[in-house]
Amino acid sequence: MANFFNNFPATFYTNSDTSNSLDTVTNIIARFGFQSDVRNNTSAFYEYQIKDSDTPEIIASKIYSEPEKHWVVLLFNNIIDPQYDWPLDQRTLITHINDKYAANGAMHSPTLTGIQWAQDAGNVKAYYKTVTRLSSKATKNQIVEKIQIDETTHTNLPVTTTTYTLQNGARITETITKTTQTYYDYEVDLNESKRNIKLLKPEYVDSVFEEFKDIINPS
Repeated sequence: MANFFNNFPATFYTNSDTSNSLDTVTNIIARFGFQSDVRNNTSAFYEYQIKDSDTPEIIASKIYSEPEKHWVVLLFNNIIDPQYDWPLDQRTLITHINDKYAANGAMHSPTLTGIQWAQDAGNVKAYYKTVTRLSSKATKNQIVEKIQIDETTHTNLPVTTTTYTLQNGARITETITKTTQTYYDYEVDLNESKRNIKLLKPEYVDSVFEEFKDIINPS
């Protein structure tokens, strides 16, 4: 990270309202980013799933042969805070959940740890209705739609299975079920959603770095 900020411009700063002396510091609030059309151009990136052992530096080393180019990994995915926007490994995630819900567990009778409270099926984070449609055709096309609903709707929702015939003769079986999500499952799903990222292809990195230097420090 230190080498990354070497490219930033300098600015003047005083740490006292009464001081007339100025210090020269690195202007770390200068910004550079990728345009959305570049991030959405499938010819410009690879899709990648972050592993527990991965860090931005490790990925940059594997893909770009330079760990200092970790900033490309972060900026290309609009990751501003690598501590909270990067997926946690399993051990750290458990610790995070336990700490986050420790107060909830302490108020429970009997007292629970944060992880116990989050895993309790009685503590519901969200309610869902799931509609599954399965075709009788040989291809067995299945469509699953999961919709978040409120508690009252969930309570009154009937679980049903209905079969009907389309004009082309295909028979569709539609099943409606309902589920709940614990706070633990919510945190796990949120963490997993951060694993799928895009990596700028190596052949574009050098030109991006030159553009970065021109924009961030044009002098």
